[in-house]
Amino acid sequence: RFTEEQIIGVLKEHQAGLSAAELCRKHGISDATFYNWRSKFGGMEVSEAKRLRALEEENSRLKRLVADQAVEIHILKEVNAKKW
Repeated sequence: RFTEEQIIGVLKEHQAGLSAAELCRKHGISDATFYNWRSKFGGMEVSEAKRLRALEEENSRLKRLVADQAVEIHILKEVNAKKW
């Protein structure tokens, strides 16, 4: 729902002195969301956050590929194990 720019902006407002509760009310987010953002994006710039998101997407794509290949290997092993 929020872009990297918006998330970094909220975190910079917090660094400028606004309390977490005020920011949560102002932006309509929960405390848990704010603290998750802070742990994940704290100290980052927008370009770094975008790169992080791109790397996470690539990582999930590669994990799906590995899982698909593992299933194919398992199926091939089962087929080869049968006696004809």
